[in-house]
Amino acid sequence: MSDPQFLDEIYHQTEQGEAADIYAKWAQTYEAELAANGYVTPGRCAEALASIDPSHAGPVIDLGCGTGLGGLALKAAGFEEVDGVDFSPEMLVLAAKHGCYRHLAEADLTGPIEAPATGYAHAVAMGVISPGHAPAEAISHALALLPSGGALVFSLNDHALADYRFEAHINEVVDGGWADVVFKEYGPHIPARELNAMVYGLRKR
Repeated sequence: MSDPQFLDEIYHQTEQGEAADIYAKWAQTYEAELAANGYVTPGRCAEALASIDPSHAGPVIDLGCGTGLGGLALKAAGFEEVDGVDFSPEMLVLAAKHGCYRHLAEADLTGPIEAPATGYAHAVAMGVISPGHAPAEAISHALALLPSGGALVFSLNDHALADYRFEAHINEVVDGGWADVVFKEYGPHIPARELNAMVYGLRKR
C-alpha cells in the first residue's frame, strides 16, 4: 500500500535536493498514491498538446517524466515518438518498464537541457515546474529545445500560481517576443487534495 505521507511531504519541501531524496523513496509507490488521489494533470497536458498540434508531430520530450505517467498520456493522445528526462534515477527505472519512451536520460531542469541533434517538435513539463522542484527558468530552458512553431505545454499547480515568479517568467517570455500563449486552462490537478493547476501552452515564435 502507498504511503500517504509522501504526497503531503513533497509539497512542504523547499529545495530540489530534498525533493530528490523524497522521490527516491517514493518511486515504488508513486503511481499508486497518485492514482488513489485522482491525479489528472498528465492527461490534461497531453490533450492540450494534441489540441495545439492535431497532426501529433514528434518527437516530444517529457521533462520531469517521473515514472512515465506523462509518456503514457502522450501515447494515448497519439504522440508516438516520446523521450523522457528526470533527475531521479529511481523514477527512470520504472518509466522504462512502461515501454512508452524512445529514450530516457537523467537531467536537471534547473539549467539548460541537452537535446539530440535531431531536436524536438514539442516539449511537455507535467507537474514539475513548481516551488522546490523545477524553477520558473525551466520554461525558458524548455523553449530553447524547440524550433519556431514548436509548443511547450506545462502545468503550474496552485502552489506555483501563488508564487509570483512563475507567471512573471511567462510574461517575460511572451513580452520579450519569444513565444505566444496558445492554450491556458485552469482545472483539477490532484482532486482528492483539492489542488488545481493551470495548464499552459506556449508556441515558440
